[in-house]
Amino acid sequence: MKLAQPQQRGHKHRPRTGTAIVEVAICFPVFMLILMGIIEFGRAMSVNQMLNSASRIGCRAAILDGSSNSSVTSVVKQHVASTLGCQPASVTVAISVTSGRTGDAIPDVSTATTGDLVELDVFVPLADVSWSVKNWLGTSKIHGECAMQHE
Repeated sequence: MKLAQPQQRGHKHRPRTGTAIVEVAICFPVFMLILMGIIEFGRAMSVNQMLNSASRIGCRAAILDGSSNSSVTSVVKQHVASTLGCQPASVTVAISVTSGRTGDAIPDVSTATTGDLVELDVFVPLADVSWSVKNWLGTSKIHGECAMQHE
């Protein structure tokens, strides 16, 4: 038994030659935007981990006797500059020391004693470490932090 073939009403099938190019023209920019977002988000997470590592190194230097705020800041800035490739001048280091006995703020790491809490925050402008969206980030910063007790 033969199935009936649908009859064509005089229309010839025309090839759709331009549809693939139109689809690519519409979808490709969206795909690239998503891809660049994924890359930048991954880069920001990587930079955050590098800043946490730099703050850990700075805290280790700060909890030892004989250290000062300027020496700790110098160690952190050099580490960040060497790992991220940014200028040391763009790295901001904030050091705060809290007395373990009284809870008062101590102005410098050099006057800290055993049991005092040393907190170190490291900031870098996102535009200095971004690969692709430098012009759109404004004044956004990436932050790394660490806290240790003075030995």
